[in-house]
Amino acid sequence: MSKQNLPNKKNPIQAQLLLKAQIQALKEELKLIEQETQAFEAKLRFILIDMIIEEQELSDLYRKMQKAKKEKRLKQKKRGKNYKEPTGIKIIPKPIGASVNSKEENVERKRLYREAMMHVHPDKFSMSENKIDMATNLTSKLIEIYKAGNLIELKRFHAHIFSWNTPLQSEHTRKSVSTFEDNYLKQEKEVLEQQLILAKNRPTYKVLRNYKDPMLFAEELKAYYTNRLFKLRKRTRKARV
Repeated sequence: MSKQNLPNKKNPIQAQLLLKAQIQALKEELKLIEQETQAFEAKLRFILIDMIIEEQELSDLYRKMQKAKKEKRLKQKKRGKNYKEPTGIKIIPKPIGASVNSKEENVERKRLYREAMMHVHPDKFSMSENKIDMATNLTSKLIEIYKAGNLIELKRFHAHIFSWNTPLQSEHTRKSVSTFEDNYLKQEKEVLEQQLILAKNRPTYKVLRNYKDPMLFAEELKAYYTNRLFKLRKRTRKARV
């Protein structure tokens, strides 16, 4: 084998191109699976919408009834002679929908985004044509990640951008950057592979793949909801009178 035909392991550019092609293929496969699954689930919801809504309403009513019973028992217990208030750390419930770190996370996301954008903006490399395209691609990806709102992903890409440094890089720096980009691409591929596994293991997708007529699954769901509604109606009949 000649030196020019060595495997990709000896050619980092070819290896990265291969990784990018694999990532793109995974994205396309994942997108197709998600579209098929969502379309199928939409059809099921359309058929079962009335049962789904009633099940949600009765489940919520049943939870409220259980909570009221628990509070009533506690009040009765407190009126007893031997009742003692429990000691220890009290857990203060977090308001519904509140996020302790949401404000801090948004500030951190904005900081990382601005830093990275200032560092790699294509205008900085207007005198170096071979870097403009790379800078443009990096900023496009940066914007995409920032808008998605994933702080962990943004931190990772922020580090990736700051490893891609400067108009004048030493051979050692270029190798470090290439290694970092390899690692980043490998991580992105692994994440997509995991997402693909989850998408393929989704029950409704399995129905699509394994049932000769997937819409027969709607009859199975009807049977499930019929049984579920029968039990919930029985449990909540006093509250509904």
